[in-house]
Amino acid sequence: MTKRLLIVEDDPGLQSQMRWCFSDELEVAVASNRETALAALRRHEPQVVTLDLGLPPDPGGATEGFALLEDILRLAPSTKVVVVTGREDKENAVRAIGMGASDFYQKPLDPDILTFVVNRAFRLAELERENQELNRRNGTSIKGIVATSPQMMAICRTVEKVAPTDVTTLIIGETGTGKELLARALHDLSGRCDKPFAAINCAAIPENLLESELFGFEKGAFTGATQAKKGKIETANGGTLFLDEIGDMPMPLQAKMLRFLQERVIDRVGSLQSVPVDVRVVCATHRNVQQLVAEGHFREDLYYRVSEITLDIPPLRERRGDAIVIAQSLLKSLGKHMDRASLSFSEDAIAAIEQHPWPGNVREMINKIKRAVIMADGKRVTAEDLELEPRGMVPGDTQLNLRQVREDAERTAICQALQTSNYNMTQAARLLGVTRPTLYNLTEKYRIETSSAESHY
Repeated sequence: MTKRLLIVEDDPGLQSQMRWCFSDELEVAVASNRETALAALRRHEPQVVTLDLGLPPDPGGATEGFALLEDILRLAPSTKVVVVTGREDKENAVRAIGMGASDFYQKPLDPDILTFVVNRAFRLAELERENQELNRRNGTSIKGIVATSPQMMAICRTVEKVAPTDVTTLIIGETGTGKELLARALHDLSGRCDKPFAAINCAAIPENLLESELFGFEKGAFTGATQAKKGKIETANGGTLFLDEIGDMPMPLQAKMLRFLQERVIDRVGSLQSVPVDVRVVCATHRNVQQLVAEGHFREDLYYRVSEITLDIPPLRERRGDAIVIAQSLLKSLGKHMDRASLSFSEDAIAAIEQHPWPGNVREMINKIKRAVIMADGKRVTAEDLELEPRGMVPGDTQLNLRQVREDAERTAICQALQTSNYNMTQAARLLGVTRPTLYNLTEKYRIETSSAESHY
């Protein structure tokens, strides 16, 4: 896909310098005022715009620039706007970010930094576009799952292949990674989708009640059993049974579950007659089942029965790029639900989201973003609203240090590119969208090693 950049700058000299900064891979259009900028916006549909706030007829102020910013955000809301301001004009830069600009750059012109900021805006636009295409392509097939990482894309493809079968599936993953969403997707994409989906959490029900909850009971089977009741397995007949936290199932009940999986019949508590059941079984756990087997806490034969197909969901911290797209999706949906649909993340919030390890995974993120939607004062959700601390900021310092956040993000991107390319500078420069000399300048600026640690041993 062709990358298109619109430079809005009224100074002809700066126009030429800025055009010179960018490679031939970009289609660059230039506008010198609000009218020509809007015409170029409609004609070229650029993914990124650099906008000098000081435009005629108010070159010494910012009224015309802010008016154009509002026009761009209204006409092309997916376009990323990088606002260009004077060195001492941080107040207008922060105001522009609050209105919806994705980043800002302060004069005088530094080709390397400007190129990096613009390329980062292109990467953000591309990430959002890929996520939108993924949602359109998948439709509601994996309902509730938002992902761009290769790991989760592979999981989704596996779900689509496995769902039409009746194979018993084990989903492994930390709390909050979306195990039940995938279980429901296996049901929704199967031929059983119009039949019941019954879920039970094996860790949430006392051991003495779990058997009757699963298998049902007959009238008089125990004190309080005043009438017969179907269990979850029988309730799911024809559909899908989801056994959440199966790693916590008591050993005595595991034997009865194994018999059900082998013979597809159940015995209600207090009954002498078996009941045949046609049900697809999906299990999930956050525990290491193989370790439980080795320790004698889980039957090995049952493990092999429930894990005909295993889906191992990586935690959010290992899914590169997923945290920010999930956060943006949650902010959009929660903001709309809470009548704050215009909210967006500030740069320090984006940095904090990317750097936070998310021990509670998506469930933790939902809680933090829900709080932030309530607490945000303006149109931008900050790291403080999320109760996150971005790297590079001093604890307790709540100032919006955009330059520090941008430098941290730049340093992180360079390190990731070097690691991904196995410290091949040409490949790393290509990944970052910069030239090799620019990359060498940046690694020198941030004192980043340009060879792997292994080469020193």
